[in-house]
Amino acid sequence: MPLSEPVQQRVEALNARYKHHSATAVLEGALKDDQVGEIAMVSSFGAESVALLHLVSVIDNTTPVLFIDTEMLFPETIAYQQELTERLHLKNLRIIRAADSAKRIEDPDGTLHQFNTDACCALRKTIPLQNALEGFDAWITGRKRFQSSTRAALEFFENEDDKRIKINPLAHWDVQDVQDYMNENRLPRHPLVAQGYPSIGCAPCTSPVKEGEDPRAGRWRNSNKTECGIHIVDGKIVRAGAA
Repeated sequence: MPLSEPVQQRVEALNARYKHHSATAVLEGALKDDQVGEIAMVSSFGAESVALLHLVSVIDNTTPVLFIDTEMLFPETIAYQQELTERLHLKNLRIIRAADSAKRIEDPDGTLHQFNTDACCALRKTIPLQNALEGFDAWITGRKRFQSSTRAALEFFENEDDKRIKINPLAHWDVQDVQDYMNENRLPRHPLVAQGYPSIGCAPCTSPVKEGEDPRAGRWRNSNKTECGIHIVDGKIVRAGAA
């Protein structure tokens, strides 16, 4: 089925084809499947990112890896990104940032996150990613069903607004699967995980999580916000930049 076929039709065919496949088989197949097209991986280099980054590096370390530097990340995240890029021999890392002109207009003093987190995420994450994904037919994410109720029915392949395919090879992995993979491959942990950060975003909007809390409870604490806008807007899975 050529790429001229509708995205939804290709997504349905791909999900049927890979329904009972492992994460490795889904990823390996997707990177070679003519129905998918040109692929990039998007990684936050967060708490669990190393598992999928390692999988990609083993299958094809020339796969474009897009890292969104919001310029509000923890210093530990930047250092971790540099460490993993070198250790995993990632050959095509692309660091994505918001345009200086947009920041001067919308967030000249760097305080937008204090009174409008949605606008800040759109400026520093959603729009830069949308621009970076132009020219790609699909992108790989590390999202998993267990992470939140909004991801409970996640499939391996998703239709992103009839424009692009979203690939979630780890959709069916649970917490133990991720930990086992990291242990078996002796992969380094994000340094903040040991300090109580099981989900890591921008420094101003991420706090430690107490025992018994949801792993994402530290993201935008004391607000109704659960997603940065890249994957979810108004409770619906939508294309990047729709916010």
